[in-house]
Amino acid sequence: MATETLTLGKALNRGLRRALESDPKVIIMGEDVGKLGGVFRITDSLQKDFGENRVIDTPLAESGIIGTAVGLSIRGYRPICEIQFDGFVYPAYDQIVSQVAKMHYRSQGKVKVPIVIRIPFGGGIGAVEHHSESPEAYFAHTAGLKVVACSTPQDAYTMIQQAVASDDPIVFFEPKRRYHEKGLVDLDAPLGDAYPLHAARVVRPGRDATLLAYGPMVRTALEAAAAAEEDGRDLEVIDLRTLSPLDLGQVYESVKRTGRCVVVHEAPGNLGLGSEIAARITEECFYSLEAPVLRVAGFDTPYPAARLEEDYLPNLDRVLDGVDRTFGW
Repeated sequence: MATETLTLGKALNRGLRRALESDPKVIIMGEDVGKLGGVFRITDSLQKDFGENRVIDTPLAESGIIGTAVGLSIRGYRPICEIQFDGFVYPAYDQIVSQVAKMHYRSQGKVKVPIVIRIPFGGGIGAVEHHSESPEAYFAHTAGLKVVACSTPQDAYTMIQQAVASDDPIVFFEPKRRYHEKGLVDLDAPLGDAYPLHAARVVRPGRDATLLAYGPMVRTALEAAAAAEEDGRDLEVIDLRTLSPLDLGQVYESVKRTGRCVVVHEAPGNLGLGSEIAARITEECFYSLEAPVLRVAGFDTPYPAARLEEDYLPNLDRVLDGVDRTFGW
């Protein structure tokens, strides 16, 4: 078994390489993905090894990238589109929700659009405006799209390959501030034996309360659980991984045991994923709840300037405050 310690970014690179090797119809396209290797170097060396016809530097036109991918996918290709930063996806929003999400349904299942749209998302890197957005709720709300978010190098490596192999269009969110964090990655595990793409995972068992997170907030939730342990509280942490479809079976099971739940995400709280999750948990676990399902989220403001972002992002103290509040009922 070939196990290596890789950063999350390098694990994505290795997963993309394996996808390109496995299927000649897989192509990568985006701004600066070729010679430069992407602004975060996620596609580093791929154009050199696979050529300009497989790893394509596109014009600075996100709607053109996605529109071209729609046509290619209809012709049997499997395009992987990189959106350079989260806030740059909005020019392509019409293409994604009007064409990518609708084509299979509109054709009564006759046309498949196996497109993966990679989006680095979230804050914490000291970037300027439009570089630290969390737009996942827009796409999770859109019927016809599947939406996932990785949080570890192992998941990054396997989930990107699973997304490329899927016949469904998938919006693939990558936590950009975690790109340099390291973890063990099994490079030889058969893709068919990997943990399912659209399934949540318990990453820390516990008995007193349930913490739900995805993407960059999984690490924050784990840090909060470790800190809470010093106060004698045993928190269960679940990485949601899939945002549409949501996989809440393990969540319901956990909440029925713990009686308390806190949902954490960077996106603003108003109509965020936490709202939907809290509603579903309340419907399914009402008689098991000892307190309302609480949310710890970004504030309902545009993402602030870099010098203020640490005050905006959910952090250890805010998550622990949410845990304290759920025990106050």
